[in-house]
Amino acid sequence: DRTRCPWVDLSKPDYVAYHDEEWGIPVHDDHKQFEFLTLEAAQAGLSWYTVLRKRAHYRRVFANFDPVQVAAFDAQDEARLLADPGIIRNKLKVRAAINNAARFLEVQAEFGSFDRYIWGFVEQAPTLPPPRTLQDYRATSPESDALSKDLKKRGFKFVGSTIVYAHMQAAGLVNDHSVDCFRRQET
Repeated sequence: DRTRCPWVDLSKPDYVAYHDEEWGIPVHDDHKQFEFLTLEAAQAGLSWYTVLRKRAHYRRVFANFDPVQVAAFDAQDEARLLADPGIIRNKLKVRAAINNAARFLEVQAEFGSFDRYIWGFVEQAPTLPPPRTLQDYRATSPESDALSKDLKKRGFKFVGSTIVYAHMQAAGLVNDHSVDCFRRQET
C-alpha cells in the first residue's frame, strides 16, 4: 500500500485514481487547463468529488472543453446546459464557463498559449513547501492572489483566489502532495 495525501478518501476508487493519476501533475496542455479552470469554477461551494463524478458528462456537453466551441455557445446552448441534470445547473457558473472560454482565447492570442501565461505566475516551476498534515494545506497563496486578480482584470468570472489555488493544485503549478505522499517526488 502507498501513502497518499491525507485528503484522499480511500473508499472512493475514482477519487483515489484522480489523486494518483492526475492531481498535481504539471499540465502544459491548454485544453486541460481550460477543463480544470471550468470544473474548479463549477465546484465553488461544493465538494470536488461532486464535480469529479460529473466530469465525463461535462466533457460531452461542453464540447470536450474546446474553448473555441464553448466561446461560441449562445442563449440556446445556455438553456440546454441549464436544463441538463448531469452538470451543476447554476446559471452564473454556466455563464462563467462560456464567458471564460472567450477570455481564455484572448489570453492565448496575447501570450501564444494559456500555458505560457499561467505558468508565468509561478516562474515556470511548481511552488511552495510541502504540506505534512491536512491542516497544512492552504486555501490561497500570494501566487493565486496575483493570478486571480489578473484573471478578473481580464474579465474572467468565478476565479477568486481559492478557486484559482485549487486550479493551481490540480494543474501542478503547486506541488501540494504531502511530504510523505508517493506522488510528491514523482511530480
